[in-house]
Amino acid sequence: MRSESPFRDEDGPDENDLPVSRPAWPVTALSTVAQGGVLWVFVAAVLAWRPGSRRRAAGRGLVAGAAGMASGHAVKAVVRRRRPPAQRLPARQALPEQPKSSSFPSTHATTAAAFTVAVALTAPAAGAVIAPLAAAVCYSRLRTRAHWPTDVYGGAALGAVVGGWVHRRFTRGSTPGK
Repeated sequence: MRSESPFRDEDGPDENDLPVSRPAWPVTALSTVAQGGVLWVFVAAVLAWRPGSRRRAAGRGLVAGAAGMASGHAVKAVVRRRRPPAQRLPARQALPEQPKSSSFPSTHATTAAAFTVAVALTAPAAGAVIAPLAAAVCYSRLRTRAHWPTDVYGGAALGAVVGGWVHRRFTRGSTPGK
């Protein structure tokens, strides 16, 4: 696969200061593997390898990721925002499958944030390790021109709320006397 294309004047940054050239293959691969939450299932499997707080974090992360994805799709059904007009740009053409759903919020960002927040609240060290991965997923959606910046910010905010809510529900249910 091709890496970053050489910079040309006609490929210069757009109004969001992101290049419109074809992204490096890891960016495209990350965006693709995060489709449908597949990436987070793999991360949860790694976390759940050994018993303890990381296993609990993996379970909470999966529940939060699924809830985040569902809530993101529910908001998309109501908002119906058009995606950035980038179908002909090399950045968007790098995606193997062109997104067709509503743009707001980014369900990639919603799922990533929900999973990461739930994990971080349960096992802070594990959350700190996976947070850069979640940020990279969010960036990949901007870099491939699949979303407007506000789609990603809104998705991350929605996901953070969902992740915190899921963590709180699990914590409340596991504490005797509450």
